[in-house]
Amino acid sequence: MRATPAALAASLILSALALTSCATGDTTMPDRNPGASRPPFKTSSPEPIAPTGAPAEVPTTKWEALVADLAALGVTGEPELVSAESVTFADGSLGCGKPGQSYMQAVVDGMRVVVRVGSKTFDYRFGEGDRPKLCER
Repeated sequence: MRATPAALAASLILSALALTSCATGDTTMPDRNPGASRPPFKTSSPEPIAPTGAPAEVPTTKWEALVADLAALGVTGEPELVSAESVTFADGSLGCGKPGQSYMQAVVDGMRVVVRVGSKTFDYRFGEGDRPKLCER
């Protein structure tokens, strides 16, 4: 059975009316809690995310790079190892991303090494290489 041009036109008009009737009116979602305001989304945490991992020995190359970085920052004194752990980080921020920055979206095997010099604690992260990244709080 073949549709006539008039039947096709009528079908199109009815479809258009049905669609526009669905689109008119109040399209906002009802407020389930009218007095409350939702806080804005956070794109990253304000503090470093403390990953958990297995205790690990710090390789000499990583330790020397960490000590050199502390010296470049003007930190004097002998660093004391607080903790060292092997960690799998969720992305290239190595667990200490900063707001507004974008990072490689890939799982990264690395280390978290925390040292203390005097009364200050330093949280260092290593990705797959020996270059330290100071995770500032």
